Amino acid sequence: MSLPSNDCNWGQYPAIWNRRQFLQTSGAGFGSLVLREMLQRDGLLAAEKSTVQQIAQNPLAPRLPHFAAKAKSVIFIFCYGGPSQVDLFDPKPELEKWHGKPIPVFRKADAFFPDTQSTAFKSPYQFRKYGQSGIEISEKFPELAKCADDLCVIRSMHCESNNHAPAMFQMNSGFILPGYPSMGSWATYGLGSQTESLPAFVVMWDHRGGPIGGAQNWSGGFLPAAYQGTPLRSQGDPIIDLKPPSNIQPEQQKARLKFIEELNTDHLAKHPAESELAARIASYELAYRMQMSAPEAVDLSQETEHTQNLYGLDQSHSQYFGRQCLLARRLVERGVRFIQLYSGGGIQQSSWDAHFGLAANHDVHCPEIDRPMYGLLTDLKQRGLLDSTLIIWGGEFGRLPTNQGSVGRDHNARGFTMWLAGGGTKGGMTYGATDEFGYTAVEDPVSLPDLHATCLHLMGLDHKLLTYRHRGRDMRLTDVSGEVVPRILK
Repeated sequence: MSLPSNDCNWGQYPAIWNRRQFLQTSGAGFGSLVLREMLQRDGLLAAEKSTVQQIAQNPLAPRLPHFAAKAKSVIFIFCYGGPSQVDLFDPKPELEKWHGKPIPVFRKADAFFPDTQSTAFKSPYQFRKYGQSGIEISEKFPELAKCADDLCVIRSMHCESNNHAPAMFQMNSGFILPGYPSMGSWATYGLGSQTESLPAFVVMWDHRGGPIGGAQNWSGGFLPAAYQGTPLRSQGDPIIDLKPPSNIQPEQQKARLKFIEELNTDHLAKHPAESELAARIASYELAYRMQMSAPEAVDLSQETEHTQNLYGLDQSHSQYFGRQCLLARRLVERGVRFIQLYSGGGIQQSSWDAHFGLAANHDVHCPEIDRPMYGLLTDLKQRGLLDSTLIIWGGEFGRLPTNQGSVGRDHNARGFTMWLAGGGTKGGMTYGATDEFGYTAVEDPVSLPDLHATCLHLMGLDHKLLTYRHRGRDMRLTDVSGEVVPRILK
């Protein structure tokens, strides 16, 4: 490699070069030519160039789906900690008959805690049939039960881990390990944004704390950074530092951002693979537009008293989650693509993790979300938005139908319940079943890749085609499995 002459500008030659810079300069750039030929031979060059160009131009530009979509937006209500299927949506009369007796299907290896027993633990709650469909729902959800004919209750869910963090990662990203893109990030990557003045993917967590794993649950993983979730606070101003200082005029703010954009764009042209910088450019632009529109979007005082009460804002126990659900509806109206709401935060009883008392736990958390969920479904339906908005409800797993201690339930990854509503799903139906004890999914089992494939399908995305090349492999949300569940679709 030839060295520069003494009279050249030494500032342009960095002391430490990365591989790309080394290949571009050594041997008159011959190494770069070899690399280009190798990439072109493997069919990677055009794709890489297209991706870089797209990121540089606008990573959130709206894109066409693979086929006509039923759902334009998604609201995922995540009950962190693991709600109990046999106490809420999957009644099991056999538990009454076997109460206090060892059940034959119990396996000690399925328990997470050593004090979990094999003895059946009957539900402390009563179930009733609701709506024309006659779906059985627990007494803990009397308001939501009024929407029974809108619900598609999947009673045969199962996942790979009975540990909170890996199960949450799999529910959100398809993998039990952290570092993979979440479903909201995949949806945003595949479809772009429907709005120029609000984030495409929004997350709101519980006022008691975030879920275990934190931001990994809404991470963009190896996707360009622009596709990660944007957190909004559940208390106080949802978006902090949104208003510019009072001593800065709008023209000054615009000029500053324009100057920063010019510097960043110039740097990006010289370093086209830096997706974080492209995301930063997009975030500055979005932040400026949000200063104009976001204050109106998050201002719940614009809603009538009747609408606020519909979501339970007039009741102290449901106020915080009611605010989240009402804000979610306002964001959907304004084009936000994917919204995730967390119920339950921190650890143990602060979440849905009912180790030390099933009733003590669910008696707190169910009323917190019952009225807000009813208000959300009812309001979306009245406004003609339910057909185009997919609602997902569930936790990272369910609970075992046996005793932990005397009044608690342990984790259960072998069989649990989730429900969907709107967005092209069939309402007023149950799908699949667990065994007579609610222990294992035995009829039409639905894996998390199946759930993800189905949700992407409703958004107009083929899960097998929605890929991103990472470390020499075309990665996808569903990895190497997953099938759409056609019987739950309209």
